[in-house]
Amino acid sequence: MKTICTNKKAYHDFHIDEKFEVGIALTGTEVKSLREGRANLKESYARIKNGELFLVNAHISPYSCGNIYNHEPKRTRKLLMHRREIDKLVGKVKERGFTLVPLSLYFNKRNKAKMELALAKGKTLYDKRESIKKKDEKRVAEREARIR
Repeated sequence: MKTICTNKKAYHDFHIDEKFEVGIALTGTEVKSLREGRANLKESYARIKNGELFLVNAHISPYSCGNIYNHEPKRTRKLLMHRREIDKLVGKVKERGFTLVPLSLYFNKRNKAKMELALAKGKTLYDKRESIKKKDEKRVAEREARIR
């Protein structure tokens, strides 16, 4: 599994509840650009429309050797997932206030582009401060353990 990019901000801004592996419908120049590692998931999210799953606002840079048939960088891309799984997500997103957040983009063993999608709930400002405090305490404890 070769990781292309990760959404580090997602772990800071959301409580991750469940993770799913989904496929992505891409054009040829998008795949070539991903092989160069030129993607960004920072402000992206997934949306369900008419029983289908779409990735919105993900940035895949145009292919460097592309011509006039290059893709648009922030176009909406279709995510591939089983119908039953999408139906489960619809219920959770509507009822409980969950959000679909992309965590990482990677190539699996068979060289297919896949995405790790999370069902997440937004953190409050207090929760964010608490997680930063825990990280700092853990870092200090590890530093002291190394010194000893």
